[in-house]
Amino acid sequence: MVSKIAIMIDRILKKTLSENLFKGKMIVLVGPRQVGKTTLVKEVLRGHDFLFLDGDDPVVRSNLTNPSTIQLETIIGQAKIVFIDEAQRIENIGLTAKIIHDQIKDVQLIISGSSAFELRSQTSESLTGRKREYFLYPISYEEYEKSRDFLTASSDLNARLVFGFYPDVINNRGGEIESLNEITQSYLFRDILALGNLKKPEALEKILRALAFQLGSEVSFNEVAQLTGVDKNTVSNYIRLLELSYIIYPLTTFSRNLRNEIKTNHKIYFYDNGIRNALIQNFNPIELRNDVGVLWENFLITERLKTQSYHRQFVNRYFWRTKSQQEIDYVEERDGKIVGYEFKWNPKAKIKIPSSFVDAYNADIQVIARDNFRDFVGLS
Repeated sequence: MVSKIAIMIDRILKKTLSENLFKGKMIVLVGPRQVGKTTLVKEVLRGHDFLFLDGDDPVVRSNLTNPSTIQLETIIGQAKIVFIDEAQRIENIGLTAKIIHDQIKDVQLIISGSSAFELRSQTSESLTGRKREYFLYPISYEEYEKSRDFLTASSDLNARLVFGFYPDVINNRGGEIESLNEITQSYLFRDILALGNLKKPEALEKILRALAFQLGSEVSFNEVAQLTGVDKNTVSNYIRLLELSYIIYPLTTFSRNLRNEIKTNHKIYFYDNGIRNALIQNFNPIELRNDVGVLWENFLITERLKTQSYHRQFVNRYFWRTKSQQEIDYVEERDGKIVGYEFKWNPKAKIKIPSSFVDAYNADIQVIARDNFRDFVGLS
């Protein structure tokens, strides 16, 4: 039975965005489609009068493409806050935003977009020193638990490992599969194809599925090319587009001292477990899966990424492995301090920590399992 009930979840960025209104900088909010960017900005602006301009609207696009200052003053009128949504759809939006910021005084400009590549390429030079940029992810476990309660979030953990944290998925109990398939096919694929002007969507799907099946493993572009029948350069270009579209992100290897360390490989992770599972069409419950270990790993690393991004904690992220197959799932470096993390779904699983890593880097090692993961993802 489908139960579509809107669950109010406070986003961590809400306070940050509210505090940065009228501080002399435009606000740029980026992130995938359907993660709640528009909802968040409108929530921040609740109680304020503001002008909303939708970049998906062709009339808006026409009027905001290369306008003069006088034309912009006419469009904005008496509004003190202007919110341009899906701004990357508007040609030369960077120059338009610059005019608003520089020439129309006392107006707070907020722009959002679903394509970092397009939006940043149009705004990076013209908006240097004029903006504060923030990234909105799918709902975080920290946000989810704080908006519900500890017991509810804990009892729902298995489902979240399978279905992920997109707002529409959380609000569509019993219809999660339909929601995920809609997000994947109607939004993510469409945006990537448009972004890269791609002519072979079937190749993109093959590459995405290959990456989904290799979750948590080292990825070789040559191997993906062989698996999909797509040449290596195309694989490399498509993977880069997938990163720019906020579907996947890489971890590189940590290598400093040891001769037999793997130095050039990388792993690919997904920003959302549900999207990964939709790509391979596996929505089986946790107890019936043989990939729970990699789902747990993807969940933890991604939640750690969200927490550190929202709380402005800056670290370098890696994984570590040697040619003799010694490995550490996840490594963080902050202020010269190295910490390694091993992820285990089963708290009673045996752990073997490579002494060579600990000795070479004077590293701390922590084991993260179901019984102690909350602090790792921003809760205590």
